[in-house]
Amino acid sequence: MTFDQVKSPPASLARAIAQRTRGQTHGPITRLMSPSDFGQILKPFVFLDLFDHEGAPFDGPLHPHSGIATLTYIAEGTVSFIDPENFRGRLSAGGVEWMQAGRGMWHGGGLDKAGRTRGFQLWIALPPKFELGPTTSIYQAREDVPQDGPARVLLGSYGSATSAIVSPSPINYLSVRLKADERWRYEPPTGHTVLWAAIASGKVSVPDELRQGELAAFEPSGEAVEFEARTDTEFVLGSAVPHKHDLVLGSHSVHTTRATLRDAQAHLAAMRTRLVQEGRL
Repeated sequence: MTFDQVKSPPASLARAIAQRTRGQTHGPITRLMSPSDFGQILKPFVFLDLFDHEGAPFDGPLHPHSGIATLTYIAEGTVSFIDPENFRGRLSAGGVEWMQAGRGMWHGGGLDKAGRTRGFQLWIALPPKFELGPTTSIYQAREDVPQDGPARVLLGSYGSATSAIVSPSPINYLSVRLKADERWRYEPPTGHTVLWAAIASGKVSVPDELRQGELAAFEPSGEAVEFEARTDTEFVLGSAVPHKHDLVLGSHSVHTTRATLRDAQAHLAAMRTRLVQEGRL
């Protein structure tokens, strides 16, 4: 059975949209999720930015993170990056950057070519076991991101495809492309009662219609969701076991307690002093 031949579930089992948003747009970035709104009901997913930049290249400054992981997915264009070891590289369309900050790290990036660049950056809250742990940076080219049918697995597993990135908690994060009139059904793994989708282009029904630039948070349950593309469509989807901890926020940081936040902030301050001495800040 191919992905566009699945049968619809009974209406009583259809998983409804609990909330939806178009976020807040500032320049080329639309923040679709933050801890003060959807991040509270969708944690461990706490921030989601949709970026769409067209114009001159630029360099982004080094900046700190702690207590979280970020996954940046490039849908179109090319971005540059500077990792914590001062290695500079480039990610093209279809590529993924995974950064697990742990106790603290500094990194940066930007655009080194004029033109259009768009994609998503997702922030994930780390559980206590990892929030003060070591840092990890992984960069995957398009050909290294596994795929099953229309779904590319950015994190976790779907069908026969499993990401090489080791997730800090049970999470799936997929990029899905459908042609007009194609249908695709997502069956979340056991325990993945958190589920959302954000539309990068086109429009899709679930059965309520979602359009480009919208994020939908589905009601907590274990039921599947069926997507039917009204036009050629691209969207990202996240599902997870709920994060049972508080979100304690600092600048560029998310922790589970104030004590772990203070520890990480002291560590980041010491790193900043070293970077200044090295002339990198």
